[in-house]
Amino acid sequence: MERLHWVQHRCRQLLAGDSERGWYSAPNGLPNKNFLDRHSSPQRVSGKRRTVFARHGPHQQEYEAASKKYKGNAIRTTKYSLLTFLPMNLFQQFHRAANLYFLFLALLNWVPVVEAFQKEITMIPLVVVLTVIAIKDALEDYRRYLFDKKVNNNVVRVFCSKQKTYVQKCWKDVQVGDFVRLSSNEIIPADLLLLYSSDPRGVCYIETSNLDGETNLKQRQVVSDLPFQGAELTLENFRSRIECENPNNDLSRFRGYMEHPNGVRVGLHNSNLLLRSCTIRNTETVVGIVVYAGHETKAMMNNSGPRYKRSQLEKRLNTDVLWCVVLLIVMCLTAAVGHGLWMKNLKDPIFQVDGETSPALAGFYVFWTMIIVLQVLIPISLYVSIEIVKLGQIYFIHNDLALYNEQLDSRIQCRALNITEDLGQIQYLFSDKTGTLTENKMVFRRCSIFGVEYPHEENARRLEVYEAEKTEAGGRSVTLKSGCSGKSLSCRSLSCNRSSVSLHTLTDEAEEEEEDQLTNHIQRKTSAFCSRVAREVVPDPMLVRKLNWLRSPVLTLSDGSSGTPSSLELTYITDFFLALAMCNSVVVSSPSQPRHQVPEARTPLKSLEEIKLMFQRFSFSPFSTLSPPQIRGSPHSFTSRLFARGKTGSFTFPTPPDNTTGRSEPGLEDQLETSKLDSLSRAEGKDAGGMEEREDGTTENTKMSPDERDYDDELLYEAESPDEAALVHAAQAYRCTLRGRSAESLLVDLPGIGSLVVQLLHILPFDSNRKRMSVVIRHPLSGQVVVYTKGADSVIMDLTETPKGADHAQEIYGHIREQTQKHLDSYARDGLRTLCIAKKVLEEEEYEVWLKRQLLAESSIENREELLLESAQRLETHLTLLGTTGILDRLQEEVPETIEALQRAGIKVWVLTGDKKETAINIAYACKLLRPNDQLLTASCGSKEACAALLQQLRLEVQHGEDSLTTGAGNHGKSSSDCGTGFVLVTDGCTLDWALQEDLKNDFVVLSCKCKAVICCRSTPLQKSQVVQLIRDQLGVMALAVGDGANDVSMIQVADVGIGISGQEGMQAVMSSDFAVSRFKHLRKLLLVHGRWCYSRLANMILYFIYKNVMYVNLLFWYQFFCGFSGSVMTNSWVLIFFNLLFTSVPPLIYGVLDRDTPADTLMELPELYQDTQSSKVYIPSMFWFTVLDAFYQSLVCFFVPYFAYAGSDVGDLSFGSPINASALLIILLHQVIESHTLTWIHVLVLVFSSSFYFGFVLLFSVICVTCSPPTNPLGVETLQMSQPLFYIVCALTTVTALLPRLLFRALHNTLHSSAALKSAQMDKEDSERYRRRMQCWNLKHSPANRVPVCVDNPDLEPNSASVMS
Repeated sequence: MERLHWVQHRCRQLLAGDSERGWYSAPNGLPNKNFLDRHSSPQRVSGKRRTVFARHGPHQQEYEAASKKYKGNAIRTTKYSLLTFLPMNLFQQFHRAANLYFLFLALLNWVPVVEAFQKEITMIPLVVVLTVIAIKDALEDYRRYLFDKKVNNNVVRVFCSKQKTYVQKCWKDVQVGDFVRLSSNEIIPADLLLLYSSDPRGVCYIETSNLDGETNLKQRQVVSDLPFQGAELTLENFRSRIECENPNNDLSRFRGYMEHPNGVRVGLHNSNLLLRSCTIRNTETVVGIVVYAGHETKAMMNNSGPRYKRSQLEKRLNTDVLWCVVLLIVMCLTAAVGHGLWMKNLKDPIFQVDGETSPALAGFYVFWTMIIVLQVLIPISLYVSIEIVKLGQIYFIHNDLALYNEQLDSRIQCRALNITEDLGQIQYLFSDKTGTLTENKMVFRRCSIFGVEYPHEENARRLEVYEAEKTEAGGRSVTLKSGCSGKSLSCRSLSCNRSSVSLHTLTDEAEEEEEDQLTNHIQRKTSAFCSRVAREVVPDPMLVRKLNWLRSPVLTLSDGSSGTPSSLELTYITDFFLALAMCNSVVVSSPSQPRHQVPEARTPLKSLEEIKLMFQRFSFSPFSTLSPPQIRGSPHSFTSRLFARGKTGSFTFPTPPDNTTGRSEPGLEDQLETSKLDSLSRAEGKDAGGMEEREDGTTENTKMSPDERDYDDELLYEAESPDEAALVHAAQAYRCTLRGRSAESLLVDLPGIGSLVVQLLHILPFDSNRKRMSVVIRHPLSGQVVVYTKGADSVIMDLTETPKGADHAQEIYGHIREQTQKHLDSYARDGLRTLCIAKKVLEEEEYEVWLKRQLLAESSIENREELLLESAQRLETHLTLLGTTGILDRLQEEVPETIEALQRAGIKVWVLTGDKKETAINIAYACKLLRPNDQLLTASCGSKEACAALLQQLRLEVQHGEDSLTTGAGNHGKSSSDCGTGFVLVTDGCTLDWALQEDLKNDFVVLSCKCKAVICCRSTPLQKSQVVQLIRDQLGVMALAVGDGANDVSMIQVADVGIGISGQEGMQAVMSSDFAVSRFKHLRKLLLVHGRWCYSRLANMILYFIYKNVMYVNLLFWYQFFCGFSGSVMTNSWVLIFFNLLFTSVPPLIYGVLDRDTPADTLMELPELYQDTQSSKVYIPSMFWFTVLDAFYQSLVCFFVPYFAYAGSDVGDLSFGSPINASALLIILLHQVIESHTLTWIHVLVLVFSSSFYFGFVLLFSVICVTCSPPTNPLGVETLQMSQPLFYIVCALTTVTALLPRLLFRALHNTLHSSAALKSAQMDKEDSERYRRRMQCWNLKHSPANRVPVCVDNPDLEPNSASVMS
């Protein structure tokens, strides 16, 4: 560490000249002029930075000046206060054009010359709607207020300078610059810069499940080079200044520096920051200074709440509303012109008429009067009804047991509340592969080292057994417990006012948990990505035998002949497993080590001299420095790969063959013999677990000692990805075990050597640009700097170099690359995920040069990511390829059935993945996206010209194939679609880059349209989003994107509907999605059932709303022809206003929530029915105009049947309107009964209630109301009308006449135009029934007593119908 600190200090001195740029230290540790200027005037820091001083430190003036613009820690997620609720809520509601329209009409009715009703009455509809929405908003805001109050009043310990101790304060009283002290299991109240940890290594562990859903622990580090690090700090003397970036919502980035009083600046990064809402774990005490508080914290800035989108149905509705406006204007113009003509032609009127007003002006006044009278044509309540219906639909989706995951105790979450109907119109589905189609539970399957493939056949058989066990246990119902806490998981509902995420993730299978509970009285803590099948890796016997040579002190390695491993190969194997164990960010814990400390190494197996003696048998150095003598013998070079100190090894090694003893190097025989005796004496009486050799030469596992087995089993690995966990467990299976981790060291076991404490210099984490991660370590014996790298094979293979110099070295390395590439292709064809492992040895001068640039990048605020990326890329060059791994990622259950159903439903499925082409194709076959009779089109090219030519060639090939398929199908009397043959396009990331360019994207779109599926391999997150946007915009289709990881977020956000899978990679995809499910199979019911239902329900409800409004408004319009177009009505204004607002408002809501045109089982069995809603057949422009025409017809019947019935009588206006209103109500309600596909007791209850409410209201109104509706007097009108038989005859005749055409049309439509899918299903049933009867008759005729009838008592055939019936 002294050497590392010296290098850091030296780098700071060298970088002192860069201080002018504002990011690095002054020379000699002294503050420079720029620093003094900034220190004295923090107001200069603006724009991209913020300056933080200790609140109770010596810089009080600077703190007060800098903190004025910083927010406090109190949060407020409410929209309103008591004073602002009314004006703000009204302001927001009047953003809707419909509300503004009705406000205009209400104000217009106050103008005397155009007044149609009482001034107060016209206000009722608008007031009712505004009041209902305001009450809903108030209740939601009050709930947010209670939550805010609870959070703000949480208590935390904050340092008080007056009392010189920590005092308890509420979260809302915490401010930027406060020192906060937290203990284990406490929630972090604000974004803190970690200054102290009770862990002597300055490490703190946090759980970020409240932010991203990840339950595995994250490691955070105290700011480096603090003078009080390692001891309890004295906060009164904290004089450092913190300068960091302004608040932002990037959870993975934090940039800044801390400047000490002596001018030394220390870079700050994300590992120093404790984020609000996270939980402290496994650390007794931490102290931090608040840098972001309240709404400026990253958690609050990421709290976006539910998403709001405009659905396609709403866009279509807006068009139809505009047509209603046009219809309204036409009707009002007709009335205005008619009134003007009527006034002009009026001679000697027998009633009072305003003769002073000209006919033209009178017509103008009537136009606005009719706007008020016919206002119901624009449905104000429709928008509110749609919101209510969608909430009801979401409720039923949310509580569907078929969409509930019992293992994870999670249900579907609807985060976008207004696009449920879009689920029924999906035409393209873009899916990620890993974690979406597959489980993302990685299991080590096989590996290749030094160009030698180790198939791990026993491991393959174990996985097959596990799959069988899982299938058998699939029907069991268990209660899942959280592996981390032991508490039952609860299905948390999503709340838009919280920064937490709803869905809970877990990795363990229910069967595994049940087994653990049965075998252990005390449930052990499990870790992330640590299922039983991932832990229990069966080693390959050949690889175990080679590892056995590492320990044996009497064996001499050869060049690889005679079945003995060469020194070069054994070095590769050792480095390979060291890379698996160390090149990761896995956190190690155990019940005995709760703080994840690096445990003390136990007694080493060998002394330092013995280890060096053993190393003398090996010979290897990096190819970059290989020479022929070094290949044959270089004891020191292999020593530099291994590490000293250890505990008892894990393997028992076989007695070496006699022919190997003669290969010892001269002069070492006596030493080897002594070492052999010492080793044998240690082995006596000890039952070390490991591998024993059978007589047939194979190896098998032997029983480990109980202590060692318990020690191994107690190790808990908490990985950030399932890949890392699988590789660490694979290394552990070969007893290359990661036992501890700290910020500066690792403890790793090697078989036969023991525990090795390794100095960890740097971790270069994985990112999507580099597609790899690396660790930089220092060799404990030689002091060499070694880089271990793992990553995608497409990247690592390009970064590895061919050795220069010796021909023999080039030949060996070329053979390794060639064989490794063959194994990579083989793994990909088997559907395995591949990773390449490589290493590099750095010279000290080379490392110091790189370290200088790395420190500069880490200390930078501006362009920090770019500098770190450049620094990592500079280090990860000229690598030595060690080998590759093949990891199995199993398909989720029912994925093939789901994809097949979606394709039958007319949905084109695309797979966008970053995996290899061979892996993606294998998965496509497994999930039935690609079938054996499909033609595979592969697009892979390296230039734009080649891509253009290839796209044209593939288009011609597809066209030729379609023509041949059509010709062949025509000869057989079938269509090409019935043949089940199609084209599937497979393209890689490089080709996709060219295809997405402006001049080639049209060709790519045309080609993809002719393919039934497209697979994009090696695609980046940006390419995924570009593909989705291209198809959606170019084709104008409804696109759905589904993914589970952060790399799918952009794709999910671009799509019309984004669905997140709550899987193994956190909750970034869920937080960005519109809907969140736990398994891919849930898409089948979500789209085919709920999507179809939601769309058909809303579409039919909208059409029904338009129908009833047009129908009722036309009754008023027809009356104008008999009242001189004066704007008079034949009913009192109260009934007119309440008719749509109250009497007929509830039935459409029930219709929109509960109606089911097709049962769920039928929709699941016949996905083809989805195409009706997919193509918008339910709600097309012709249906709108057909509905309007039907409403016109029914209004004509409803008006003129009573008109002719009462013709010539002395009935008054209100008496004439009474049967019209009653008939209109019955017609509208019964029309819904005809259109409904489902009738339940709820429907009947609502229909009876609506009709009873109307008749009860008008009867009561006619009894008690005398002056309620001036100038008319409705007193006694309804009671008189309902006492006459003619009233009921007119109502019955009107209702039957109006609804008869609709009833006949519906019957004929269902008979003649039933769904093709339903016809096909019915025909299949009829064919099967006809076949059954034919076979039954045949058996009865051709089965004498002495013959065995067909399918009777024949074990090879199914029982026939006759035998079953008998």
